[in-house]
Amino acid sequence: MYTLSSKLKLFSIILMVVGFLGLVYGFIAAPSTLDDVKEMLVHDDHGQVMETPVTGQLEDDETGFDYVPSEHELDTQRTDERDHIMAEDAELVHLEHVLHQLQNKPWAALYVAAFFFFMIALGAMAFYAVQYAAQAGWSPVLFRVMEGVTAYLLPGSIIMFILLALSGFHLNHLFVWMDPEVVAHDEIIQNKLSYLNVPFFLIRAAIYIAGWNLFRYLMRRNSLRQDEATDNRWFKKNFKLAAGFLVFFIVTESMMSWDWIMSLDPHWFSTLFGWYVFSSMFVSGITVIALVTIYLKSRDYLPFVNNSHIHDLAKFMFGISIFWAYLWFSQFMLIWYSNIPEEVTYFVSRIEDYNLLFFGMVALNFIFPLLLLMNSDFKRVNWVVVMTGIIILIGHYLDVYVMVMPATVGESWFIGISEISALAFFSGLFIFVVFSSLTKVPLLVKRNPFRKESEHYHY
Repeated sequence: MYTLSSKLKLFSIILMVVGFLGLVYGFIAAPSTLDDVKEMLVHDDHGQVMETPVTGQLEDDETGFDYVPSEHELDTQRTDERDHIMAEDAELVHLEHVLHQLQNKPWAALYVAAFFFFMIALGAMAFYAVQYAAQAGWSPVLFRVMEGVTAYLLPGSIIMFILLALSGFHLNHLFVWMDPEVVAHDEIIQNKLSYLNVPFFLIRAAIYIAGWNLFRYLMRRNSLRQDEATDNRWFKKNFKLAAGFLVFFIVTESMMSWDWIMSLDPHWFSTLFGWYVFSSMFVSGITVIALVTIYLKSRDYLPFVNNSHIHDLAKFMFGISIFWAYLWFSQFMLIWYSNIPEEVTYFVSRIEDYNLLFFGMVALNFIFPLLLLMNSDFKRVNWVVVMTGIIILIGHYLDVYVMVMPATVGESWFIGISEISALAFFSGLFIFVVFSSLTKVPLLVKRNPFRKESEHYHY
């Protein structure tokens, strides 16, 4: 039986406490008035509030006689005053726009981190189901690790639903299509109201979350029952459940990615987006399974896991990273080459305002896994797999960040206390939930029909 060490438990609690306090500070520090925004912009190296000169009053002529301006001078004065008013209005609109972006920033940081860790658990659940549906012989010794990682699915999905509900109740402005004032002047969003409306949006989210968690509960329960069974009845039930889950998952995951991520930019769409988000969550889930496995093995809790198991996990990390890069390039190249304004603006805003993060996450998610895991021998070296896994997770966090932030924060982004605190809070919560789950049952399945094959697996 695995025992959660006091150091790891304390570490996770410290992360949660520090992250929570940082998030509170991030919300408090967000500007609340236009004057706050002006002050921030004046002290910001990236933005300046342009002072508009005030038109002076006509003074008396030096001779002491009353000066009577010409008609031309009066027209010029009226034009200057009108331009001044227009400039003031434009500046006011700009400041209000920046105010809304900066008020959105702590919410967006919270949303990015919440979705990132939630998608890790969901990706691990999909990988777990694939192993059952394929009746894989190499992986049953890793089933308890997979079940531990998927334990975060329930708290993670509840947090996500709360954030979505708060958006629906207009406590934040992450989803622009939820704002009635915006919809009233936006014909494109008006044409999507049959799908993009708050009640239907939340109902769909509830269906996704309930389905995923129900499948996880049933598969976990049957897996534990199989340990005490005298036949393979529960294994067969899980085989059927896994096949059904994968059908349900591939539909609901695509719809979830449209709802929770793509609808942040309601004018934009991509037919590849569901697959793109799937590949990101799939490789992230597999990566965490590999990292947890290596950690437990280093603590002598998984003596039945050998280098061949680590090698196969690393193969999946490598292969799905290539698959992700293929989808990223396919989506980017087709939209960029066609240059249709309502589509290409999605990438233009990211390249102009998020250039380093946009191309940096491509390097982290593709180039580094390619170079580090292409060699078959490196897939058996634990420290190489751990280093690559950390790079992959950082890259896919930035991927989620770049998907969410341009639509919610725009050009007013920066990685600050809110982002770091949200990452710390959810890291601590994830570690606590996953490793607490691992303490509840033995780390090796007992009566899985492929257990012996898995224990003696060599590649």
